[in-house]
Amino acid sequence: MTAMRLIFMGTPKISVPALSMLLNEGYEIACVYSQPPRPSGRGHRMSLSPLHKFAKENGIDVQTPGNFKSVETIKTFAEYNADIAVVMAYGLILPKVILETPRLGCVNIHVSLLPRWRGAAPIQRAILAGDTETGVTIMQMEEGLDTGPILRQDISAIKPHTTAEGLNDELAILSAKSIHEALVGLQDGQIDPIPQQDEGSTYAKKIKREEGLINWHHSAIDIERRIRALNPWPGTWFERGGECIRILSAEVSSEKGVAGTVLDKNALIACNGGSIRPLVMQRPGKVAMDVDSFLRGYDLPVGSVLGTPTTEKK
Repeated sequence: MTAMRLIFMGTPKISVPALSMLLNEGYEIACVYSQPPRPSGRGHRMSLSPLHKFAKENGIDVQTPGNFKSVETIKTFAEYNADIAVVMAYGLILPKVILETPRLGCVNIHVSLLPRWRGAAPIQRAILAGDTETGVTIMQMEEGLDTGPILRQDISAIKPHTTAEGLNDELAILSAKSIHEALVGLQDGQIDPIPQQDEGSTYAKKIKREEGLINWHHSAIDIERRIRALNPWPGTWFERGGECIRILSAEVSSEKGVAGTVLDKNALIACNGGSIRPLVMQRPGKVAMDVDSFLRGYDLPVGSVLGTPTTEKK
């Protein structure tokens, strides 16, 4: 069987394993599309995206248009004469003319079990919501937001200690397997697309930095989930003495007290219903430490009140 000729479109680290898998399986990668280089680091030097770097290292042609509005950009895309375009976390909206250009259209790798968690931050939102499973959906793209027919789904468990970073890595690997199997099925004519239903759909809105500020009037369970869901970015923290003190890992306790109050010498902190015990903490500009090591260099007296709790309830 002749190998498919495809365009791969993506930007962040999570999209690299899928491209690597397709390259290793003998697919003809006509081109990679990625977002334009961005300034990063202290020197604000222009930096290639992770997918762009991988493509460049493997001698693959790369295009970085800012959008698909110009006739020339659309013409260039068409000239690659691809059988199919594979899209994963690309970050740009594809107009109808692009979606319909490849012979088999465009397929998207989405890291949720659609129609649950359509949108920008499905990994974080699944953990925040307390979901016990998520996965990868391969879907045929259409103009709606993650609404296209489903070609394949693979399930992955969300365990009690799963962080966004860990789940991101797991789903990156699962995505590589899923897209390969889906493309084989499409080429063999063995896949019948299943239309998505809007019933049961949820929207995974983009994560904002301010979501990392801990509100002790939320429940202990919700705060612990937030610590895992926003790890590594933007992280979770409370404000004390003009510093943002990060909590990178914590466990839930049944001990109760006034929200935001330090309950014991091991940094047990009361929430609205139960409490949390930080396991790993970090001061600005310092390395992350286990809580015992952290408290040897940071005074957190029993009875002190953390942050600026509000009357907001969750």
